[in-house]
Amino acid sequence: MPLSTLIRAQTSQNNDPGQKERTYLVKSLVRIADPVLTALSKNQLKQQMPVEAKTGDRKNYTYLEAFGRLLAGMAPWLEIGPDQTPEGILRKKYIELARTGLHNATDPNSPDFMNFNKGGQPVVDAAFLAQALLRAPHQLWDPLDTATKANILTAFKSTRVITPGYNNWLLFSATIEAALLKFDNYGDRMRMDYAIKQHQLWYKGDGLYGDGANFHWDYYNSFVIQPMLLEVLQTLENADKNQKSTYEVALNRARRYAAIQERLISPEGTYPPIGRSLAYRFGAFQLLSKITLIKALPDNIKPQQVRSALYTVIKRQLEAPGTFDDKGWLQIGLYGHQPDIGEGYISTGSLYLCSEAFLILGLPPSDELWQKADEDWTAKKVWKGLDVVTDHAGD
Repeated sequence: MPLSTLIRAQTSQNNDPGQKERTYLVKSLVRIADPVLTALSKNQLKQQMPVEAKTGDRKNYTYLEAFGRLLAGMAPWLEIGPDQTPEGILRKKYIELARTGLHNATDPNSPDFMNFNKGGQPVVDAAFLAQALLRAPHQLWDPLDTATKANILTAFKSTRVITPGYNNWLLFSATIEAALLKFDNYGDRMRMDYAIKQHQLWYKGDGLYGDGANFHWDYYNSFVIQPMLLEVLQTLENADKNQKSTYEVALNRARRYAAIQERLISPEGTYPPIGRSLAYRFGAFQLLSKITLIKALPDNIKPQQVRSALYTVIKRQLEAPGTFDDKGWLQIGLYGHQPDIGEGYISTGSLYLCSEAFLILGLPPSDELWQKADEDWTAKKVWKGLDVVTDHAGD
C-alpha cells in the first residue's frame, strides 16, 4: 500500500467516532487493570494494593475481589487474542499477565495465594473468576499448564464449604459449578438447578428478578443476576443438558432489562444513584454491555446508541477527580472519591466490578458496533425533542 494511502486510512480511522471511542475504552480498561495485574504477576498484590474499607476484615477477601472481578470484565476483550495491531499487541501483554495471575492466585506456595474458602465472601469472587474463564476459555484456560489448571479446579471446589445466601448468592455457587462442568467435566447439578429454579420463582415481571423473594431497587439484576443466570444456562446447554427453552426465556427477560438500562442513562451520561453497591460504578451496566456483546439488543436499539451511551457514562465517571489514587488504584465512590458510598462489605478490591461494563470490547474493531456515527440513546433523543418509539412492559 502506498504511504499516502496508508496515511489517509489511518487519518480516516482516527476521525471515526467508533474507533476513537474504542481506543478510549481500551486505554481506560488497561488503566484500571494495570496496577492489579502487574502487581499480581510479580507476586506483590498483597504487598502493593491499598485496602480502603470501613471494616478491618476486608484484607481476607479484597485481593480475590480485585482479580476475579477485573478479569471477568476483561475476558471477552482478551478472548479476541493477540495480533499485530497496536491493540492486539496490548492484548498479548494483558493475556500473559492474566495467565501469570491465575497461576499466582491459586498456587498454595505463592505469596499472593488467595482465600477461596475462609468466610463467606470467597464464593462471590471465585464466581467472578469462574465467569472470566467461561468468557475466555481459549486465552485464559486452554494454554495454562497442567499444575495451574489443577490448582484452579481445587480452588473452585474448595468453595463448596460455603453456604450461599438465599438470594443472588445462589448464582455464585452455580457459576462456579458451571465452570467445573466445562473445565473438569463435572459440576454439581443440584447447585446449578437450585439457583435456576429459585430465580424463575423470584421473577417479578418486566425484565426484573427479585434478589431472593423480595424485589430491591438496585442494580443487582445487572451486577450479578441476569449475566450469571444466562451464563450458567448457556454452559448447561453447551453440555447437552437441555436448557435451550429456559435459556431463551431468560434471554428475552434480559433483553427487556437491557432496554430499561439503556433508557436509564440520562442525556449527560448519568444514571439514578439507587440502591446498594453504587461504588461498583458503571459496572451497573454489565447486562446492557453483555446483551450488546452477544448481539441480542432489542430491535429498536441500535448498537451505536449503546456504544455512545456506555462511552459517555464511563468517561464521565473515570475522569472525575479522585476516582484513582496517586498510584492508579481505584478509590471508593460513584463519582470521584466518596468513601461514605461504600457499605461495610465494600473495599478496594470490590471496586473492580466496574470492569464488567467493558464487555463490548469483546466485539472486534471491525464489528458493526464500532462502525458508523454515534447515535443518540433514548433519553438524549427525548430531551432533544426528537420522536421515539413508545416503551412497553415485557412479560
